[in-house]
Amino acid sequence: MSTRFPQPFEPAGCDQCRNAAALGFEFTMAFQPIVDLLGGAPFAYEALVRGPAGEGAASVLAQVNDDNRYRFDQACRVKAIELAAGLGLGAINGTRLSINFLPNAIYRPESCIRSTLEACERFGFPSQRLMFEVTEGEQVSDGEHLIRIFSDYRKRGFITAIDDFGAGYAGLNLLAKFQPHVLKLDMELIRDIDANPARQAIVAGIALTAERLGITLIGEGVETTDERDCLLDFGVRYQQGYLFARPAIEALPAG
Repeated sequence: MSTRFPQPFEPAGCDQCRNAAALGFEFTMAFQPIVDLLGGAPFAYEALVRGPAGEGAASVLAQVNDDNRYRFDQACRVKAIELAAGLGLGAINGTRLSINFLPNAIYRPESCIRSTLEACERFGFPSQRLMFEVTEGEQVSDGEHLIRIFSDYRKRGFITAIDDFGAGYAGLNLLAKFQPHVLKLDMELIRDIDANPARQAIVAGIALTAERLGITLIGEGVETTDERDCLLDFGVRYQQGYLFARPAIEALPAG
């Protein structure tokens, strides 16, 4: 599937990305912590897109198409940084801001990152504390293009992450070509893992692979103390889910 960009392609600036009228619809962000069970402050807060009245992500993403995908991706980054900075996330020592991005919306990584860096400077958020997640479930039309994006982000000092690992299109083949800083285990692998030997074996194997490759693992969708403890037994100290906090609209819930 090809992706269309504004012709001629012109990277959007921070002010352009804050213009909801240009996008054609409004949205906001909710924040959910990724907790460090062995440390103090949250490892990160993930910015999750929501409708202006708190509607779920699906209602917003349903309005994204080939014509507005690039601008939406850019607008999400700027909105997340603006809100996170206003909520004081930048002042929490070492805690990261995790932003989901659409690889099919990115034309040239070095150009498309411009509005992100402008937003960091404008709102006083340290760019080195950004973590960029791509969901493994999104069908990427060009795997090499995704690797180029990740490689560029790594060179810039950003943290790279694959979300929903174990659920989508890329999986181990992508991991063999590029090793991100972070893998987020899909919640279907986490659900009732304490009572499911097959899921335990799979997660144990991923944990061993991640350790050998120097990759940080995050368990997402954790809802019970048994799931939490089972993951911790496998060395997964970073976790995210309703057990710790639900996403909060334009707020940082305690993790």
